[in-house]
Amino acid sequence: MQKTLKKYFPVFVVPTLVAFAFAFIIPFVQGIYLSFCKFTTVDNATFIGFDNYIRAFDSRQGFLRAFGFTTGFTVISVVTINLIAFTIALLLTRKIKGTNLFRTVFFMPNLIGGIVLGYTWQQMINAVLYQYGTTIVSNPKYGFIGLVLLMNWQMVGYMMIIYIAGLQNVPTDLLEAARIDGATGWQTLIKVKLPMVMSSITICMFLTLSNSFKLFDQNKALTNGAPMDKTQMLALNIYETFYGKTGYEGVGQAKAVMFFIIVALIALLQLSFTRSKEVEQ
Repeated sequence: MQKTLKKYFPVFVVPTLVAFAFAFIIPFVQGIYLSFCKFTTVDNATFIGFDNYIRAFDSRQGFLRAFGFTTGFTVISVVTINLIAFTIALLLTRKIKGTNLFRTVFFMPNLIGGIVLGYTWQQMINAVLYQYGTTIVSNPKYGFIGLVLLMNWQMVGYMMIIYIAGLQNVPTDLLEAARIDGATGWQTLIKVKLPMVMSSITICMFLTLSNSFKLFDQNKALTNGAPMDKTQMLALNIYETFYGKTGYEGVGQAKAVMFFIIVALIALLQLSFTRSKEVEQ
């Protein structure tokens, strides 16, 4: 059996590697090169060194402002999504009626596209704000709160499912031992359940962090960066630079490369930290 697998291994792997190379690796490497060039199309790129990266930090480009807004949004979203999702998962892993229905209802928002969610929440939030003579794009704090609410509504159900799976895999003998030893519900949660579901926490933290940092379509639909680009996130800032300003394609590409590095570093740090807290089961 092993000899057969080794014999046909390249047959199954090579097509996937070729497709991956053409769809990701080659464009990625070319994108890094273009970030050091001035160009309007790939065929007319002229190497100009680090000029695009220097221009990217110009205050008129709004990259640092978008980074600050994105960081604040990500921190709030990651904390609230995981706290709410874990709390709901705790409630739904108890023996109560209708848990399957609740799980389905909470998960359904994750199936809706970001653009649809953005416009839907824009209408709902504006319907409330109109009563006070304002709109979501009149004040940056409304846009920030709107984005956090939207992200929570979309992601909580997905994270809840992962937490439920983790909680259901906690050995019952450990819970029984904690009960016999006189541990309270809070002590059982902190000393037994949390350490045993750290693998689920690692996954959920990674997904919420990366999705929050990369948020684009919801931001585009909900506020489009208004007012005055003060609710513009990094992905939208890069998009507007690349496609909205003639002659700034290289700057947009440089921003995209820095964006990738930022997200990758933060994700790796988070994975390293949370994995170090995981326990063997």
